[in-house]
Amino acid sequence: MRLNAYLARAGLASRRGADALIKAGKVTVNGHQGQLNDQVTDDDEIKIDGRLVQEQKPRYILLYKPAGYVSTLADPQGRPKVTDLIDISERVAPVGRLDFNTTGALLLTNDGQLAHKLAHPSFEIDKVYEAKVRGKITPEILNKLSIGVEFDGRVSAPAKAKALPDNVVELTIHEGKKHQVKKMLAAVGLPVVKLRRTKYGPLTLAGLKPGQWRELSPGEISNLLQ
Repeated sequence: MRLNAYLARAGLASRRGADALIKAGKVTVNGHQGQLNDQVTDDDEIKIDGRLVQEQKPRYILLYKPAGYVSTLADPQGRPKVTDLIDISERVAPVGRLDFNTTGALLLTNDGQLAHKLAHPSFEIDKVYEAKVRGKITPEILNKLSIGVEFDGRVSAPAKAKALPDNVVELTIHEGKKHQVKKMLAAVGLPVVKLRRTKYGPLTLAGLKPGQWRELSPGEISNLLQ
């Protein structure tokens, strides 16, 4: 695998962060300075600043993200991070993001290859959201959402949309643009009051309360890796 992917899977940095370490000359492979296009295996001796890199055990975590946490590994404002909620020795990172006050299903892993795959637009993993909105939910609005709506100068891919009790819209999308659900609903006159992601691909929140997490089962991991 590429050197940056190896470092990411070892939990030492994101791929972008690994690229920065390599460019800075901090990484060696078998005693030679590492290069961005290096291909490595577990048999290679890889060091950062002279310290041997040891690959972490792969971890796959589903978190029920509560409101009031950022989905990044660092925050300039010092706000609580989703990784603060997960008590494991390995370094894991969120796959995609949920906004600060958005709740729901969030996958975290140290498997850089899987994270890269899931984040790629061609993978088209379904994400299901429940959005409590202001305004009247009509069949015409649901039809617009199902066809695609314009925001930020582009038209969204078709979505699955249906009305739930208490003025809630259930929206299923496979894109992952920033604030996409809020922008789609605002574009059809339904500003979001509260937002929760109930499903990420095959993963649901069953058995979890806000702030709780669990390991993925072997079957769930296999499903995501396919």
